[in-house]
Amino acid sequence: MNKGIAARLLILLAFAAAIAAFLALDLGRHLNLETLQTQREALRSLTQDRLGLMLAGYMLLYILMAALSIPGAAVLTLAGGALFGVILGTVAVSFASTIGATLVFLAARFLFRDAIQRRFGKRLKAVNEGVARDGAFYLLALRLVPAFPFWMINLVMALTPIRTWTYFWVSQVGMLPATIVYVNAGTQLAQIESTGDILSPGLIGAFVLLGLLPLILRWVLRFLSSRKVYRGWRKPKRFDYNLIVIGAGAAGLVSSYIGATVKAKVALIEKHKMGGDCLNTGCVPSKALIRTARLLAEARDSQRYGIRKMEAEVDFGEVMARVHAAIGKIEPHDSPERYRGMGVNVIQGTAKLVSPWEVDVEGQRLSARSIVLATGAAPLLPELPGLEQTAYLTSDTLWDLQELPERLVVLGGGPIGCELAQAFARLGSRVTVVEMNDQLLPREDIDAGRHLAEHLFAEGVQIAVKHRALRVEEGQILVCEHNEGEVRLVFDRLLVALGRRTRTQGYGLEQLGVRLQADGRIDTDPLQRTNFPNIYVCGDAAGPYQFTHVAAHQAWTAAVNALISPFWSFRTDYRVIPWVTFTDPEVARVGLSEHEAAERGIEVEVTRYGIDDLDRAIADGDNQGWVKVLTEPGKDRILGATIVARHAGEMLPEFVLAMKHNLGMNKILGTIHVYPTWSEANKYAAGEWKKAHKPEAALRWAERFFAWRRR
Repeated sequence: MNKGIAARLLILLAFAAAIAAFLALDLGRHLNLETLQTQREALRSLTQDRLGLMLAGYMLLYILMAALSIPGAAVLTLAGGALFGVILGTVAVSFASTIGATLVFLAARFLFRDAIQRRFGKRLKAVNEGVARDGAFYLLALRLVPAFPFWMINLVMALTPIRTWTYFWVSQVGMLPATIVYVNAGTQLAQIESTGDILSPGLIGAFVLLGLLPLILRWVLRFLSSRKVYRGWRKPKRFDYNLIVIGAGAAGLVSSYIGATVKAKVALIEKHKMGGDCLNTGCVPSKALIRTARLLAEARDSQRYGIRKMEAEVDFGEVMARVHAAIGKIEPHDSPERYRGMGVNVIQGTAKLVSPWEVDVEGQRLSARSIVLATGAAPLLPELPGLEQTAYLTSDTLWDLQELPERLVVLGGGPIGCELAQAFARLGSRVTVVEMNDQLLPREDIDAGRHLAEHLFAEGVQIAVKHRALRVEEGQILVCEHNEGEVRLVFDRLLVALGRRTRTQGYGLEQLGVRLQADGRIDTDPLQRTNFPNIYVCGDAAGPYQFTHVAAHQAWTAAVNALISPFWSFRTDYRVIPWVTFTDPEVARVGLSEHEAAERGIEVEVTRYGIDDLDRAIADGDNQGWVKVLTEPGKDRILGATIVARHAGEMLPEFVLAMKHNLGMNKILGTIHVYPTWSEANKYAAGEWKKAHKPEAALRWAERFFAWRRR
């Protein structure tokens, strides 16, 4: 047994022994109003003779009683007034009660906080952040209302990150009003028939109102703080629009759509192309390219499907023409004409904030009560010597290629790098992926990264993990550090795929004073507001997830809050965020990964079902991969799911739905799935979980029962 466990057991035993002694000796009979009134004169006489000793003994008794959470605080507080008067009695009770409360607070924190935070840390994140930010206000509100149980406040606050000193002084201040009322009542002890006589309904109501004061004060302080940022700016008397949206990517389009739907007057400003990165350089073109590449791979691998030979001739120019045709076919969904038809004023031009309510668009000044920043992100470029001297590619510029690179080096083994590396390899390029970490897809579990690496390697992609790029030489050699030596990789084209960085330059943010985070993202609160409460941000500019579906999710929060604040506000819910890497096989995830759970010290139970056993996957000839589900130990509550399979992205939503609405593995197992489909793998994974939790004792009795029935 380690020292920590031994200390916890010792404290628990001490508490249990003290409470057991209190009950066994029936000491509670001394902590009632009748006994206090009977012994009042004798106690007062003793107090007059030995004031210091009585005061010390009284405070020690009060501290012990408070620390053990034993009933009787009201009677002891009355005794303080009866024996020591209002001033000295208030001082004695105030310090003794606070010391006792702090002792039980520290004991509860030592005994329970770490275990509770380990088990429920993710669900308590918002609570922890709120207490770290406003814990003093919440505690003061609770302490000012004597209706809240003393012991419950001590225990609950012990589980939060509130500082001990903050807990002590706030408790002292918060309990003072009720302490004065009781101590003062104690000076008139002979006239009190029960402790219930002290707190009349009117007095309790007054305490409740008093308890609301800290929360009102917090709101006032936040209001004043938010108003402070507007100092020096003149607010327009009237506004041209209810909402101005800057950026017409996924986040900006959704924000504008919501505003127009509720008949608000909306202006949407875009300096480049409607649809943003997703339509023009990201999701749409990459998936179109991936589909063509997959068709080529299947043609080359036709013997697996019983076709002896299939010939495919690649014309890269026509491949890219198909990609642009796909963009063109989807383009009307995001077009200026469509949004103007909704009532949105779509403006082509560069927007710059000139005040918290005003935007300059190439000489035209527009005003709105609220502004939504949806400025997106651009490819992240490293400070790599020699990079500027080569015609490098990014996910933005790749789509202008007309010739297939013979040798392509992809710098970055994340989702973008892996997707494009596989696509170009299937089209015929000799591809090398360079990744600084020790696996591809560093955000995913090790088994997912390794499985994908093996699959890519089997298709001819060279994998260079643990390679750190040092420089580019002669415009066509990437020099990397690996195992304390240098590796030289020759290329015809270099694709930089190291992620994306928020676009913030040129919008007037720094001149206005909009706060940015260290990584360049615009600083936001849970309501998607910047430090200017009427300026909101969503999408890649806000982070922390750079996905189109998250951008749309944030845009709803930003647009709704921008339109109806301050009457009502909503927080963005990040509890269940899914994502997919569209390689072959796809890697899809929602919630915790096994690696993340281990890093955070969260205990999980891992259930795994192999796709090699799935009938539909066998029939399709794609029976590689797995479904991995993380659940609470001994429970069916889903904490995360990772799927590696040909259609993982289409299989994942069942787990997203289950996590969002607190449906466990039993519900998935009890849901009818069509046979034969890929989604059956989810049900079989739930079946594997159920097998691991079958009721062994009940099954043994069932075996005996059926044996008896055969007689």
